[in-house]
Amino acid sequence: MLTAGDATTALRVIKDRLRMAAEWTPGAAGAIDAVFLDINMPGLDGLELAGVLAAFATPPVVVFVTAHDDRAVDAFDLGAVDYLLKPLRAERLTESVRRIRAARRIGRVTEPGQPEPDADEVIPVELGGVTTLVHRSDVAWVEADGDYARLHTATGSHLVRIPISALESRWQAAGFLRVHRSYLVALPLVTGIRSVGTGTVVCLRAGEDTPVVELPVSRRHTRELKDRLVRAPRQQWTSR
Repeated sequence: MLTAGDATTALRVIKDRLRMAAEWTPGAAGAIDAVFLDINMPGLDGLELAGVLAAFATPPVVVFVTAHDDRAVDAFDLGAVDYLLKPLRAERLTESVRRIRAARRIGRVTEPGQPEPDADEVIPVELGGVTTLVHRSDVAWVEADGDYARLHTATGSHLVRIPISALESRWQAAGFLRVHRSYLVALPLVTGIRSVGTGTVVCLRAGEDTPVVELPVSRRHTRELKDRLVRAPRQQWTSR
């Protein structure tokens, strides 16, 4: 394991290791398993360094380890695979290592800032000194709450410092669809659509033992929702 006390030194070390790896095995990018960055560093900060690394032809996997809980969106926008808050807990670090391995196995073929569609993203939620790990696959719908977002699961809701627009962009490939300016829903958990007066609501449930929830669908999102849930499956059946 190599360490550096500032971003400039870290960048030099990373470039040297990647250069040596290319010389040993042309085209290889395996000299660095992952880069762990803090936010505050002398000279360039961690986010600026991550931006430089993201521009590499084959960017290394980046994980942030920091006491700043308000920069997660910026970190994920730069392609970070995880965002760990200090003080570190062993189980949280283990989960981060799993995500690093998944990212390296897949080869980072997705665009910077977008998680791999088959990797179940984990969102750390801090409340009262307790960190709860919320898996994306457990989220039934997301509700906008100002500049924050509330993740609704079968066991309750969790407020995170991430705007709903950022989650919409990151989770599209995982089957989430924006149905309203205030709501993002997991399509696999939708149980139906129905008309209410002149509007439309989408019905979904977070788990088998939870009640069905009805959320409003804005007019501009109704067509896409019906295309994804009704028209596309119908065409698949009629074409068989």
